Amino acid sequence: MTAQKPAGEPRPAGEPRPAGEPRPAGDREPAGELAGRTVVVTGATSGIGRAAALGFARRGAHVVAVGRDQPRLTSLLGELGALSDVRPYGLRADFTRLDEVRELADRLRDRFERVDVLASNAGGMFRSRVMTVDGFETTIQTNHLAGFLLACSLRDRLAGGRLILTSSGAYTEGRLDPADLNGERSRYSAGRAYGASKQANILFAAEAARRWPDVLPVSFHPGQVRTLVGRGTIASWYFRYNPFLRTPEQGADTLLWLAAEPAERIERGAYYADRRPAPVRGPTAEPDLAARLWDASAAAVSERESL
Repeated sequence: MTAQKPAGEPRPAGEPRPAGEPRPAGDREPAGELAGRTVVVTGATSGIGRAAALGFARRGAHVVAVGRDQPRLTSLLGELGALSDVRPYGLRADFTRLDEVRELADRLRDRFERVDVLASNAGGMFRSRVMTVDGFETTIQTNHLAGFLLACSLRDRLAGGRLILTSSGAYTEGRLDPADLNGERSRYSAGRAYGASKQANILFAAEAARRWPDVLPVSFHPGQVRTLVGRGTIASWYFRYNPFLRTPEQGADTLLWLAAEPAERIERGAYYADRRPAPVRGPTAEPDLAARLWDASAAAVSERESL
């Protein structure tokens, strides 16, 4: 006999409900609730992104998986295809190269007239300060600037859709300065650089809500999740082996919920945790900082036509 979950305990995203277990009040079966919608997931080949992509497929969405590792991407597409009658689509792109992000945007625009959900999830934590070929510190480019560029490049395709950014409670460790996106005025710290990039995710969603009235932008905290984030840093051991962390499926739950919940129930520009709006503390709550970050980001990637 299959054990049932204790009452009130959330089921990991995409996990089937055992026969005989009652659904909580107001809960809906996920199958088919995203049928007919095109969902683009960046950072889709591992961790939260992979769990989300599989969850989207179970819900009937046309999943477009984006990742930089082609073998992993090919493997994921096989899994996605086995879950849905809708054939998934995969695109390889390395977010440490903005030319590849622009190419990715062009290919998405050529193939899709509409993007219903852009799950901007690609990201990482890096042990030391490394500059990309575009001249930016790797963390801020991978976790923010590349996603900003992609969303702006798909601006018209996102009309009527949703932009969901994977942030983190680590934003409180950040000291984001739009006038110094590379953090060159202070000594490099992997944790602080990661925190600043997660600040940027929250601020991007908040400012997009003000500038893009026909898009539903939000950010969310997935909780502390067992993933490969921070490979090469001290944090990698914590995130890979701590048995008390959430699974990637549990971390993806709020992302899946934000994509499927009726739009009128979602607060535009808000920061969510465990399916609820969460307070944003410190400078990250300041509209002026969000506006300055937007302008600095647009100047950095030279993406002005969609602003």
